[in-house]
Amino acid sequence: MALKALHPLLLLLLVCFLVSQATADGHHAAFDYIGGLKGCHKGQKNVTHLHSLKAYLARFGYPCSKKHLHDDEFDASLEVAIKAYQINYHLKPTGSLNTETVSQMMKPRCGCPDVVNRTLQMESGMIKYSKLHSVAHYSFFNGRPRWPLAKTNLRFAFLPNLPNYARQPIFNAFGQWDAGSRFTFQFVNDVNQADLTVGFYHGDHGDGSAFDGPGGVLAHAFAPTNGRMHFDATENWTIHPLQNAMHIETVAVHEIGHLLGLGHSTVRDAVMYPTIPTGVNKLLHADDREGVRVLYL
Repeated sequence: MALKALHPLLLLLLVCFLVSQATADGHHAAFDYIGGLKGCHKGQKNVTHLHSLKAYLARFGYPCSKKHLHDDEFDASLEVAIKAYQINYHLKPTGSLNTETVSQMMKPRCGCPDVVNRTLQMESGMIKYSKLHSVAHYSFFNGRPRWPLAKTNLRFAFLPNLPNYARQPIFNAFGQWDAGSRFTFQFVNDVNQADLTVGFYHGDHGDGSAFDGPGGVLAHAFAPTNGRMHFDATENWTIHPLQNAMHIETVAVHEIGHLLGLGHSTVRDAVMYPTIPTGVNKLLHADDREGVRVLYL
């Protein structure tokens, strides 16, 4: 009798487990549409979701011609934008959506743009990149914003929407930068006294950079001296490196780098690399530490 009484409960637990596994297994859901574009190339028209890819590229620093930004035509400016993306990720610059390029684009990533040190020229409706990353290392935001040199202690606070499980991993992330940079970090309870604030948000949260759900943009942070760091609350976060889950401390270390003034790095092992795999715990890399050192010379 006791066993029979447990059956409905066991069934419910099994269903919940399967749903959670399905959610975790679909960790690329936000960028799934890119997989359907594999093999596309210049000259094709009416390609479903191609306008979404153009928006993706524009968001992350590789804009196409405004003339074709909202259509599904694979025009010359899209080919140029894809080549720029491929160069930045050390892929063969074919300008087409080959397997390697699509795979890279579908990875969960930071919401900050990649290409921050480049000049764009508009000629005959076509975008030409006159400067791209040619050396694999750290980068800075445009204009190299930074905290005043005399300000080496930064106070941080958690917003009320931050879950309790995230507190210690984010403390640990600040600890990594405390040990690896000129800065010290002090926790304060009053957000009005904080230089840096950390919060969790869903979708459009009023800062112009809406989150897109699990497996897409994980988090974003603003250049000095704005001080805001936001996480997507819908992600499958974990405090330990687990398959199909995002390690919150690793993402936090990355976003703190932005708060200090670092852009993205093209060094794959650096914590400031734009994409962050599931199940991986990254620590500060020599490239990350050197980037902050150079910025604050």
